[in-house]
Amino acid sequence: MNAELAVKVGRSIGTFFGGGPVALARDTRLSGPMLARAAASGLMSAGCEVIDLGIVPTPCAEYHVAKAGGALKGAVVVTASHNPREFNGLKAIDARGMEMRREDEEAIESIFFEERFRVAPWSEVGSIRSDDTAVSRYLEAIRGKVDVDSIRKAAFTVVVDPGNGAGCLSTPYLLRSLGCRVISLNAQPDGAFPGRMPEPIPAHLGDLMRVVSEVHANLGIAHDGDADRAVFVDDKGSFVVGDKSLALLAQAAIRGRGGTVVTPVSTSSLLEDVVRAAGGTVVRTRVGSPIVAGVMFETGATFGGEENGGAIFPDHQFCRDGAMAAAKMLEILAHARKTLSALEAELPEYHIKKANVPVPADQRDAVLTSIVALARGRKVDTTDGVKILEADGAVLVRPSGTEPIFRVYAEGRTSARADALAAEGVDLVKKALRR
Repeated sequence: MNAELAVKVGRSIGTFFGGGPVALARDTRLSGPMLARAAASGLMSAGCEVIDLGIVPTPCAEYHVAKAGGALKGAVVVTASHNPREFNGLKAIDARGMEMRREDEEAIESIFFEERFRVAPWSEVGSIRSDDTAVSRYLEAIRGKVDVDSIRKAAFTVVVDPGNGAGCLSTPYLLRSLGCRVISLNAQPDGAFPGRMPEPIPAHLGDLMRVVSEVHANLGIAHDGDADRAVFVDDKGSFVVGDKSLALLAQAAIRGRGGTVVTPVSTSSLLEDVVRAAGGTVVRTRVGSPIVAGVMFETGATFGGEENGGAIFPDHQFCRDGAMAAAKMLEILAHARKTLSALEAELPEYHIKKANVPVPADQRDAVLTSIVALARGRKVDTTDGVKILEADGAVLVRPSGTEPIFRVYAEGRTSARADALAAEGVDLVKKALRR
């Protein structure tokens, strides 16, 4: 991503919007100011009035649009989310405050490649102004959706690691306002990401896990670069697998009210077990948060999310929201009066194993067709890729949407069974490559 490309993408998005007011936001990456200004130039050339929110979490920008009452055409967020620091990108948000539908993205791409840009006459070129109220409004809205009194009474000690990303400007302040004793790591905005890489995975969260254990904290929280995801470390300093935290959040959302939880086929059966026991139902989708959010919006679902730390609370907004997930997890702990490790221990036990297999991009469709043929005669789900369902586990094999690889997700009631199913999934891809 360079300035020239950002200008053209901005022109394309501005043309799609047909001019009008558009919010602009970014994460902390070093190229963010350059690309934001370039995108703003493209938007203004198409007649858009740009409202610059500055560095804010992506869900904060989405909330700003969603609650504008139709006054904004949408937003552009300059972020590469969880990707390494050298990358950056532009994310388009629609007037509902949701990630663009695929058909809208394709319309923008068509404008881009065909260079059908709207060129505003001199008297209608857009303007730009700043709005520094987005974060305060966003945090106020989150507090309005949780039991603040119970959380404050619990007086939790929380270690938060925003990873030098956009969450630095929101989550530590949210936690403090909820009465928590807050210990922060990597909480200064820095696009070089000196503390850790933006992806909040166990390999990058050693400091967080160590500090939670050493200070006897109740909870550890980590975000990705734009803070639309939250992952957790329990009171023992152990990383909480995303399927488990998602199950706990879903259980709390469903309990006492029922409803539907939407999640991709890649999420563990653990979620299904927990939701059914709480009186709800689960709807499976293809992988991707825009797809999950879209189905939630269309069906009136109660909750949704993915196993990577992306949780969606529709009574707040229809997008992944890391700060809201953090506040809801504190509410769960306050109401349960139990530790997170104790709540984890009450969940059904599944073992998860993941693997990747390199597959050239030009062989992707042929390999997927071959895998379908190789799995013939077995119980399968082809919602996204091929998921083979067994009595004691399952294995999903699907092409990545961003890399020339096939991803393998396996789960089993025992670690050995999960390993065996993962190995079978890898073997299926390799066999398909040889056909």
